[in-house]
Amino acid sequence: MNEIRDAILSDHLSDIGGLAVPDSYRAVLVRKDEQDMFEGLPTKEKDPRKSLHVEEVATPELGPGEAIVAVMASSVNYNTVWTSIFEPVSTFGFLARYGKLSELTKKHDLPYHVVGSDLAGVVLQVGPGVNRWKAGDEVVAHCLSVELEDPAGHDDTMMDPQQRIWGFETNFGGLAELALVKSNQLMPKPDHLTWEEAAAPGLVNSTAYRQLVSHNGANMKQGDTVLIWGASGGLGSYATQMALNGGAIPVCVVSSPEKAEIVRKMGAELVIDRSAEGYAFWKDERTQDQKEWQRLGKKIRELTGGDDPDIVFEHPGRETFGASVYVAKKGGTIVTCASTSGYMHEYDNRYLWMNLKRIIGSHFANYREAWEANRLIDKGLIHPTLSKVYGMDDVGQAALDVHRNAHQGKVGVLTLAPEEGLGVRDEAKRAQHLDAINRFRGL
Repeated sequence: MNEIRDAILSDHLSDIGGLAVPDSYRAVLVRKDEQDMFEGLPTKEKDPRKSLHVEEVATPELGPGEAIVAVMASSVNYNTVWTSIFEPVSTFGFLARYGKLSELTKKHDLPYHVVGSDLAGVVLQVGPGVNRWKAGDEVVAHCLSVELEDPAGHDDTMMDPQQRIWGFETNFGGLAELALVKSNQLMPKPDHLTWEEAAAPGLVNSTAYRQLVSHNGANMKQGDTVLIWGASGGLGSYATQMALNGGAIPVCVVSSPEKAEIVRKMGAELVIDRSAEGYAFWKDERTQDQKEWQRLGKKIRELTGGDDPDIVFEHPGRETFGASVYVAKKGGTIVTCASTSGYMHEYDNRYLWMNLKRIIGSHFANYREAWEANRLIDKGLIHPTLSKVYGMDDVGQAALDVHRNAHQGKVGVLTLAPEEGLGVRDEAKRAQHLDAINRFRGL
């Protein structure tokens, strides 16, 4: 593994194809025999530091249409937290079902799960049928794993019945020294970014693009008022940038004065600090407080000059969903992915049906959407929101930060890269965007 890392760090990428793929590598994983370790504990007390392990694992066999990538850096997404606390279900059920699909997928069903749905690195080896990529290519990976054997997947790959999220519903993810991906997950690494910067946007940037910009999501247009929950976080920070770039008017909801300052540095002017306002949308576990919905709507109109949101960018879920449906304008759209505060949403349907609003479910992105989202990064129109970088041995702490919402932007993880700041190939392009890169790195 050192030989591969040294070749990458010395820019001898043409030598990569001649190096042997190691028989094993270090990876961050959860173990099947520990999947009940948190049983009976409240979600907030489940500690990823206890369940995430760094171990040596066997390198998987390379199949047709696949590639093995030397991973220089990765990042932590909320699905890594879910995997690490075995909620809402253990991911070993996903791996078992995938393993039954074919001889090629059988290798995913193991007593351990290598996690991670982002990477930046270098292609080491490609399988039969791969023509676009070769050993030595610098890449990032999106996390859509799809078989494309069903006609439904050829209109929108997210509609394929065999669509999965790599590193969450498949094995051999990106929080490791090596990763196994389908070759159509690969995209060019933006050459003005470091390894850790390039690894940060993949999942959340693509998710925000489909959810907010794509015709499969809210189809945002110029002038739209967009309410963005968690606007300084790993997902919301990209939605905020896309709203600003697309001529929309973001209303950024955050949870502290520090996070309010972050979105103002991003260029947002309309900011709601939930901690300062003291919103309490639930009176108790079963009863929501509509007066609080009304108070939120009034605050939004004060900021916008009387406008209600055309789009509500939803991902907290249970805690905020009733308020989101209420405050959206007549004919407006609530677009939702994830449910970090709970999956069982409740809202008053009168405010949906009588006001002709729409709820759209959105999940990651198809190949084209992921490619377009990466292109925005490459063009310097969207910037990585990377706040802190950990070493691989400290990934449990990184996941705990995300679990407890003690982070801003994305939390990065160095895998083969020995330190931050490596991997920039176009210094002139970086200099052109350096002010923005540094500003967003300071989240």
